Amino acid sequence: MTPPVIALIIVLALLLICVIAVVSIYNGIITKRNRVDNAWQNIEANLQRRADLIPNLVETVKGYAKHEKGIFETVAEARNASIAAKTPHEAEAADNALTGALRQLFAVAEAYPDLKANSNFESLQEQLSDTENRLVYARQSFNDCVMTYNTAIQTFPGNIVAGVAHFEPKDGYHVESPSDKEVPKVEF
Repeated sequence: MTPPVIALIIVLALLLICVIAVVSIYNGIITKRNRVDNAWQNIEANLQRRADLIPNLVETVKGYAKHEKGIFETVAEARNASIAAKTPHEAEAADNALTGALRQLFAVAEAYPDLKANSNFESLQEQLSDTENRLVYARQSFNDCVMTYNTAIQTFPGNIVAGVAHFEPKDGYHVESPSDKEVPKVEF
């Protein structure tokens, strides 16, 4: 083989390696973005499960605490906002409002010993607690996926591929207001 042919083969081999690397990086970013989307769908599924449990919980509490009408309206409004949320940011805000409303509902329930002993209420409370635990895990998983995706598109050489392909960073799930981070105080 002549030197120009060898040089051409080397250039083509290097070009092929570069193409394979770019395709691999691109596919890796797509995979990470899909994991973010899947993790968000897990959060939405758990939010829906919680929203489905809330009417039963409210009806059970209503039977014991008829004069606590304001809290029932607050919970209903927060639940409806949670169901109506279309974007992750809307869902976060609605979720935070619903969590606060549920704290108030459980604070009301503390004032009624017969309600706390009701088997239906206990079952609903246990299911809701299980759903809340699932939500915590789903949020952690979502934030991990977001971090992995954002790292992939912001570090070299992924940032070059991400810039050319117009991949945008994603926002993680976070608590909106400082009061949502505080442990609720129940006083009678």
